[in-house]
Amino acid sequence: MTKKNTLLSVALCAACSNLALAQPELNRSRLPIAEPRYAPGTVEDVRNATPPPRFQVKAPAGAPNVLIILIDDMGFGQSSAFGGPVHMPTVEKLANQGLRYNQFHTTALCSPTRAALLSGRNHHTCNMGSITETATAYPGNTGQRPNSVAPLATMLRYNGYLTGAFGKSHETAAWEVSSSGPTDRWPTRSGFDKFYGFMGGEANQWAPAIYDGLTKIEVPTNPNYHFMTDMTTQAIRWVRSVKSLTPDKPFFIYFAPGATHAPHHVPKSWIAKYKGKFDQGWDKLREQTLARQIELGVVPPGTKLARKPTAIKDWDKLTAAEKKLFAHQMEVFAAYGEYADSEIGRLISALKDQGQLDNTLIFYVLGDNGASAEGGMSGLFSEMTYFNGVTETVQDILKHYNELGGPSAYGHYAAGWAVAGDTPFTWTKQIPSSYGGTRNGMVVHWPKKVKAKNQIRSQWHHVIDIAPTVLEAAGLPEPKEVDGIPQTPIEGVSMLATFNDAKAKETHLTQYFEVFGNRGIYHDGWLAGTIHRAPWEMKPRRPMAEDIWELYDTRQDFSLTRDLAAQNPEKLKEMQKLFLSEAAKYSVLPIDDRSIERVNAATAGRPDLMAGRTSLTVYEGMTGMSENVFINTKNRSHSIVAEIRIPKGGANGVVLSQAGRFGGWSLYLRQGVPVYTYNFLGLESYSVAAKSPLPAGKVTLRYDFAYDGGGLGKGGVGTLQVNGKQVAQGRIQRTQFNIFSADEGADVGEDAETAVTHYKGMAAPYRFTGKIDKITIQLKTPDAAFLSAEKAAQAEANRRKALSD
Repeated sequence: MTKKNTLLSVALCAACSNLALAQPELNRSRLPIAEPRYAPGTVEDVRNATPPPRFQVKAPAGAPNVLIILIDDMGFGQSSAFGGPVHMPTVEKLANQGLRYNQFHTTALCSPTRAALLSGRNHHTCNMGSITETATAYPGNTGQRPNSVAPLATMLRYNGYLTGAFGKSHETAAWEVSSSGPTDRWPTRSGFDKFYGFMGGEANQWAPAIYDGLTKIEVPTNPNYHFMTDMTTQAIRWVRSVKSLTPDKPFFIYFAPGATHAPHHVPKSWIAKYKGKFDQGWDKLREQTLARQIELGVVPPGTKLARKPTAIKDWDKLTAAEKKLFAHQMEVFAAYGEYADSEIGRLISALKDQGQLDNTLIFYVLGDNGASAEGGMSGLFSEMTYFNGVTETVQDILKHYNELGGPSAYGHYAAGWAVAGDTPFTWTKQIPSSYGGTRNGMVVHWPKKVKAKNQIRSQWHHVIDIAPTVLEAAGLPEPKEVDGIPQTPIEGVSMLATFNDAKAKETHLTQYFEVFGNRGIYHDGWLAGTIHRAPWEMKPRRPMAEDIWELYDTRQDFSLTRDLAAQNPEKLKEMQKLFLSEAAKYSVLPIDDRSIERVNAATAGRPDLMAGRTSLTVYEGMTGMSENVFINTKNRSHSIVAEIRIPKGGANGVVLSQAGRFGGWSLYLRQGVPVYTYNFLGLESYSVAAKSPLPAGKVTLRYDFAYDGGGLGKGGVGTLQVNGKQVAQGRIQRTQFNIFSADEGADVGEDAETAVTHYKGMAAPYRFTGKIDKITIQLKTPDAAFLSAEKAAQAEANRRKALSD
């Protein structure tokens, strides 16, 4: 090359570099951010060329780390940070060094709050009008987040953040939680680089069904294992790793424990700390909590206790047995809350040790709704009894007194504690028309930017306000387009102005509420709403058109004690009209007031992988299949045909199982002998067992269940066959008609998480030691009573669809 050509090449390359360096500022309103386009190279020899600058998307300079902590099912009056009896030193410390928000609100239910929190849009905009397991065919309730509603995690990740989610994820459509997906709405396809947790509404904390990303994993068999500790350890390991490798990249952690949702699971040493602390009962506790709330300043002086629901008995009218049981239930719950907070403290300490705490914006949200009254009037030893229409009496639960909180229990407390936990309000979780269902304490901590310490903020805010606050704090615009999809605008407002200004102007002026027909509307200090059905009531109180609405001026009546509906009917009409307007705007209509009926996919009108199918063939390696994706054998005759191979010397272990300790069934070999065991709610067990081991070689093992019929949840006769020959028969006296488990699924070749039965001489997860070629589950024609119920359900679904059309 001549000297002249060399100089020309260098000049061209310099011009190219200057062009690249002069690229306009990143357009963050369209995500992902487009790479700049450079002019084609003209220099032949790389030694004479200069590369353009590497394209990297970085978060704005100084953008904070973000940590959102979301406690499950904790009421406004439960944490000590807001005057409650549950000692939570971690959140107290953060509050004392930051801000307490005493007018922060959720949706009154789990999945809706989480979808709203993680997107900045109302829950119906996210198609999450209720929990994923009760999704319907109607827009606003389909259970599938639209592509036009990009999650906060996606926005941050596309802007240079590291993103991780740990704990509970209850925002994926129930029928999508399988190997078939689609996985678009799983955490790691919803903006999170890392996910470690469970996919559903709740999990056994001693033996959870855990996913690492998209892969189901086995948890350690350590007898001291607890998921709260595990998820914290995983979060600490992740943040240490990513900050070690990429110290200049900010992180976003969504930390959502299963605590304090049922089942209430906590080590006994923590329960012992609360022994005797609740013997005074829930009525006195409400008074004590209110006094502490006033002293802390989280409720105004002179605030009065709202009335209790009439269904909640006065403590002094309970029997000695009731008091003994109920007090202990609350001891377990309080221990669970403190234990969770202590683990969160471990995460906070890890951030401090890494030098990250100063520029980490923390939102510690004490509850995704009000305290849960879903335990009913007496609480529960096994929550699955409630879902299967079986009543547990106080005497029933007292038999398991010392087991509450431990691995053999799946407990919940009595509803009276939920009302006390929502002090000073009346209602609880599932009641969005009352602040007892929606008012949750929240603490904000950000040492670098929040200069106020131990102050109260009383601006009215909602969970949809967190996402826009994070974006503003990070210096990021709201994206108008994500992955080529125009975005539904964020519906929340930023809270950032309140961080250093206690008198900042109110900006969230209007907010609708609706869950299962309970509905309300807030506007400029006024709250109107109606109680359509209490959490412990199986049916609505009256038709929606006849619902009785209440009206409160919340500026003068913090705890909602003075109903002004009769005094100001015109204002009530104005608020009701506004509710309908907002409901139409945000896809709330038509309102669906069914609850447990919506668990049935056919009744609800949502997709069902097994719809119309009468058989399913499964293979080795298929594990963790939830009831939403596995064939439903309940309430009808069926057969299970397993084509297996037995090695010389015999085989042991599980061939096929469903669910676990608190209800389920298992077909297995015990010392080579085939056995079928049906576990009815963990209360009764029925087994059909052969007498001889299976022969070596190929074997067809068959189980037939002849259902009695005549309705739901009846018994029947179980028969075992080996190579076409009957080897055992026995009676299954009772069956579960509705649900086996909220988190445990069906497993081929093992029984993961908790065990259906005691597999003597075998170790968890009781893997089959032979070979499984295939297993076919075949449903038989249901009886007339079942068909009638199914026909009625389908007719109801068609009627509702016709109304919407």
